[in-house]
Amino acid sequence: MIDFQNASFVKLRRVDDSEADSKLAHLLLDGETMMMSFRGMRDMVVFTSKRIIALNVQGMTGKKKDYTSLPYNKVQAWSVETAGTFDLDAELELWFSGLGKVRFEFAGNVDVAYLSKLIGHFVLN
Repeated sequence: MIDFQNASFVKLRRVDDSEADSKLAHLLLDGETMMMSFRGMRDMVVFTSKRIIALNVQGMTGKKKDYTSLPYNKVQAWSVETAGTFDLDAELELWFSGLGKVRFEFAGNVDVAYLSKLIGHFVLN
């Protein structure tokens, strides 16, 4: 499993879902759709209609990959921090039952308020 406490995903940037589709489509369940996709160097985080999928590319060649699924139904709480004037990064923290805190840092102009709304939709409905 990915060590979410040691900033393995540094400064995630929004990418087109087609890029994520080529790497993660084989993991999606019937009826599951990609909502937002982010990339940080070689790693990727995708928010789907059922869970968050984190892809950690490992090794020199990148052939070894770790896929972590974080289902929305295990989220107990979440917090967002928007970018400011001098601190241009935004953050999302989620607390999962049985796992603890997971933190994602986003670079640039990422709408974390929309991410919070998306998570709320799947957690609270």
